[in-house]
Amino acid sequence: MAIDAVRSLWVEPSPTNPPPRGPWDWALVSAFLCWSVVEVVVRQNLAPLPLLVLGTLGVVGPLLWRRTHPLLAVAVGFGTLTIVDVVRILTDAHGALLNSTSAALVLTYSLLRWGSGREAAGGLGVILLWLPVTTVATPTSAADTVGAYGFFLSAAALGAATRYRARVRLRDIDQARAREREQLARELHDTVAHHVSGIAIQAQAGRAVAASHPERAVDALATIEDAATRTLTELRAIVGVLRASQPTEFAPQPGVLEVEQLADHGPTRPCVEVTLGGELGDLSPAVGAAIYRLAQESITNARRHARHVTRVTVAVTGDTEQVRLTVEDDGSSGPTSRSPHGYGLVGMRERATLLGGTFHAGPAVGRGWRVEANLPRTGTPR
Repeated sequence: MAIDAVRSLWVEPSPTNPPPRGPWDWALVSAFLCWSVVEVVVRQNLAPLPLLVLGTLGVVGPLLWRRTHPLLAVAVGFGTLTIVDVVRILTDAHGALLNSTSAALVLTYSLLRWGSGREAAGGLGVILLWLPVTTVATPTSAADTVGAYGFFLSAAALGAATRYRARVRLRDIDQARAREREQLARELHDTVAHHVSGIAIQAQAGRAVAASHPERAVDALATIEDAATRTLTELRAIVGVLRASQPTEFAPQPGVLEVEQLADHGPTRPCVEVTLGGELGDLSPAVGAAIYRLAQESITNARRHARHVTRVTVAVTGDTEQVRLTVEDDGSSGPTSRSPHGYGLVGMRERATLLGGTFHAGPAVGRGWRVEANLPRTGTPR
C-alpha cells in the first residue's frame, strides 16, 4: 500500500491553468527587493555585498515563475543559495545573509502548490541538499536547525494543503454542474417524451380510422408511428444513463407561468412577490422550465441564507428574442453565508449557459442580493 501511495504521488500531474504572472507578482518581487535594500543600509555584520546581491537576486527573481515553472524556480533559488553558502564556507566569509532571502519559503510553498509529483520530489531534494549546507555556513544551535527544517516543511505542507483544497473545490464544482446537466436532461427528456408519446398515439389512432382512405395515407401514418416510437425508445435509452434509475414523468414540467405559484404572502417571512410581463408565450419548454427552476432556487437561497430578509421580488419579462428573470431580496448588506461562487449558484449558472443564456448573482446595490438570468426564447442546449 505504501508503494502504491508513493507511486500515486510520483505520477501526480501539475494543476491545470495556473494563474499568469500579474501585477501582484511584480509587487511581491519589488517588496522583497526594497526589504533587501533597507537591510543592507541598517544591518551590521552582513556577508560581503557581492554574495548578498547574488543570494537575493537568485531567490527573489524566480518568484516571477513560481507558478508556471515551480521546479525551475526552486532549482535556481536554492541552487544559488547553495553556491553562496559554499563560497562562504570556502572563503571563511563572516556575516549573515539578508532576511529577505526568506522568499525561499514562497518558492517552497509554490513547489507543492503548482508542481507535479516529480517536480515536487526533485525540488524537495534540492531544498534538503541546501539546508545542511547553510547550517554549516551559518552555525546555529540544534533548536534553530530544527526550526529551519520546520519552517520549510510547514511551507511545503501549506502548499500541499492549498492544492488539495483547490482540487476538492474543482471536484465539487464539476459535480454541481453534472447534477444540473442531469436535471436539465431529465426535464428535456420528460418534455420530449410527453410530446412524442402524443404523436405516437395520434398516429396509431389515425392508422385505425384510415382503413377506408387511400393507401398512401396509411403508409404515412405507419411511418409517423414507426419514427415516433423509435425516437422515443432512443431518447429513453440515451438519457436513461443520466436519470439515476428514476421513473419517467410524462407530465409536462413546470413552465414560466407556474412561476406565479411561487408567490407567498402568508404570515411566514419572507414575503414573495411575483410579476410576469412581456411576451411569454411560445417559449421553449426547456427555457420555461429553466426560468421556473432558477426562480425556485433563488427564493430558496434567500430563505436559507439571507439575513433579516422580509421580501423577495421575482420579475419575469419577455420580448421577441429573450426572457429575463430577476430575483431580489432586501436582506442586510452585511456579511452573509452567500457567495457568488457557491455550488448552488454554479449549478444555476450551468443551466443558463447550457441553454445559451447568461447568469449573474451577487450583492445588490445598497442592500440585499440580486440574481439575474437572460435566456433566449428558443434555448440552445449544448
